[in-house]
Amino acid sequence: MFRRFLTGSRIICRGLFLSKTNGPGDLNRAASMEGEAISTLCTPALVVDVDKVKRNAQRMIERCQNLGVQLRPHMKTHKTLECADIMTGGSRRCIVVSTLAEACFYADHGFDDILYAYSLSFDKVERCAALSERLDLFQVLLDHPDALDQLKKRPLKDGRLWHVWLKLDCGNGRAGVLHSDPEALRLAQAIAKTEGVELTGVYAHCGNSYNCRGVEQIQAVAQETTDLTLQFMEKLKAVGITCKSSIGSTPSCNHPVKDMGRLSEVHPGNYGFYDVQQSVIGSCTLDDVAVRVLTRVIGHCPHRNQLLIDCGWTGISLDGAGKLPTGYAVIEGHPNLKLLSMTQEHGRVEPMSGQLDYSKYPLGSLLTLIPYHSCASAAMHPVYYVHSEGRLVGKWTPTRGW
Repeated sequence: MFRRFLTGSRIICRGLFLSKTNGPGDLNRAASMEGEAISTLCTPALVVDVDKVKRNAQRMIERCQNLGVQLRPHMKTHKTLECADIMTGGSRRCIVVSTLAEACFYADHGFDDILYAYSLSFDKVERCAALSERLDLFQVLLDHPDALDQLKKRPLKDGRLWHVWLKLDCGNGRAGVLHSDPEALRLAQAIAKTEGVELTGVYAHCGNSYNCRGVEQIQAVAQETTDLTLQFMEKLKAVGITCKSSIGSTPSCNHPVKDMGRLSEVHPGNYGFYDVQQSVIGSCTLDDVAVRVLTRVIGHCPHRNQLLIDCGWTGISLDGAGKLPTGYAVIEGHPNLKLLSMTQEHGRVEPMSGQLDYSKYPLGSLLTLIPYHSCASAAMHPVYYVHSEGRLVGKWTPTRGW
């Protein structure tokens, strides 16, 4: 059960000490909770099953080894050192990040061969230069000639090169120069011939695999993205340019096609945690999902046939727009319950049919939410509580910001 009590001048909430005498927001770490059940945590809390994370990571490592392709795991979902160690097999090399905050965080903790896979923003050139001059290998990504001009204006010290990946749009419809646009080849040639700059690779994200349902559709997207990337590599080869190639998304890398073995790298990220979205796509099973958000019943609303819980959108996010049959999440072990809506700190839960039996959901009772999108849910939490078979083994603290 939920425990909260007064002791001296402090209110103790299991997992956190909140001092009444310190300034606002001053959180002091609690004594170790290792070995305690996750049910002792204050809610809402994001919990991570470390055994599932390790299993998911090992499967991806083996899948890439069997393909003969380099795995460059993306850090954007978890943004922690511990999960990064698991996903890189302890090498602390060859990772992808989506923010400079992540890049600096990992660089500060001994990681190298970091690819900042986000279209270069001009306000971040100097910070990218500092990382390029500091690390053995820091790489940037661009999709516009104006971004290349910015690199020309900021040559690196000591004869170092800017290591640049060209972002290619192979059907995802987000960032990147369109693969069929003649400008893509012209930009690649411009990068390759620019003094102080190296065209390191061509990078494509098959995010359109998130629109798929089932392995056949996922592999169709993976095949198309692979084909278009390899065709572009042939265009480069025809003009005397050789460099790496990389595509990625968790669905496409979970169900790879044979031709992906002809690529240099793949860069999935969500697979460490997975989520309900991945299970709906056919990328994983619900049992593979390593994260949950714990919440407690804080209200009975019989006039609405609803429960009130202490997890609002700040605890799990609004991603998914409530389009699951079970609303914004899957409520584990309660297939008839639906997370109907959320405000900032409250969630409304109702049955999908029939009347609630409130005796089954007393105030303070625990419910377990499987997030629709773990990247978004994880971003809501300053700490992840890590467990093995329901017993706490530690905490992971993610980096935040941009």
